[in-house]
Formats: sequence, C-alpha cells, structure tokens
Amino acid sequence: MAALTYLTIMSLDGYVADEGGSFDWGTPDEEVHGYINDLMRSVGTYLYGRRMYEVMAAWETMGLADEPPSIRDFAAIWRAATKVVYSTTLDDIATTHTHIERAFDPEGVRRMKASAERDLGVGGPELAAQAFAAGLVDECHIFLAPVVVGGGTRSLPDGVHLGLDLLDERRFANGMVHLHYRVAGTG
Repeated sequence: MAALTYLTIMSLDGYVADEGGSFDWGTPDEEVHGYINDLMRSVGTYLYGRRMYEVMAAWETMGLADEPPSIRDFAAIWRAATKVVYSTTLDDIATTHTHIERAFDPEGVRRMKASAERDLGVGGPELAAQAFAAGLVDECHIFLAPVVVGGGTRSLPDGVHLGLDLLDERRFANGMVHLHYRVAGTG
C-alpha cells in the first residue's frame, strides 16, 4: 500500500502563507530544494485543491534553461507525476497527467492508496486538513522556516488530534529545519 504524505514549508508560528498571502519567506534555497526533490521522488500522484494546483501549475510551463539544477530536477519530477485536483469551480486543466474531481472522497483516496505503485502526496493546507480528518495521512514532512509571520493561512488543521512519531530531523545552513513524522494515530 502506498503512503499519503503531507509536505509543507511553514513559518515557526505555523503558517504556510502570511496574512497578505505571501509565502516568499519560505522559498527553499538550493540545498533545501535538493532535499525536497529527493523526498518527492517516491511520489507518483499529487492531490491538490484548486488554489494549490494553480500555484503548482507554473512548474508545467516555466522556462528551465537558466534555472539551477534543483529547479530543473523538481520540474521533471512534478511534470512526470499524476495530479488530481479537487475543485468545484475549475473548468480546465493546464497541465499534463491531470484530472479534476469535483469532491474530496476519502474512500476514493483509500482505494488510490491501496492500488498505487508509488506514494501519494497531498498539497495545500485545506485539502490536507480533509485528509488528516479522514485519517488518510501517513507521514508529514514539515520544513520550518526561520521566520515568524504573525498570522495567515495555517499549515496544519485545527480540530484534528494526532499522535506523531519523529522519524528524522535535519538542520540546513539557511536555518530551515526539516521534521519527518509518521502518523501514530488519533488521540
């Protein structure tokens, strides 16, 4: 059975975007991006809400000639993966290997996990909250950026209590910290 993983870059106070919607403060440098790429190599399918998909779709068309190796590598990883976008408002998809589902169906995701040959990743805090609430998330990769933003979009859901087992941690030269957890169960 494939694992469903949530990877997030968040501020120390727990936000994926600040009150103005910016997440530039969490942009990974070459070292962090290379590490994220290695984590994402096992993912064959990404699950996105509309907003996260619209952010990530830039990876499909961005020019890569002048980009550093980590950017070119991630673009190749992302372009090769299947993308499932959960949206009631999105009419067209702009990327290959992508289809739209009108509603998040926990049982459908369970079937995907059971039949997938490669892991699944859930992107975006709103869709991840639904996956956490349904007991679908198996692992979390949390990258803590060395910044406090004071408010915005929370990275982890309210109202969900989970036990987590720390599997690994790493500190990067830019001050970012990676925490890798396995979901131990509900509390």
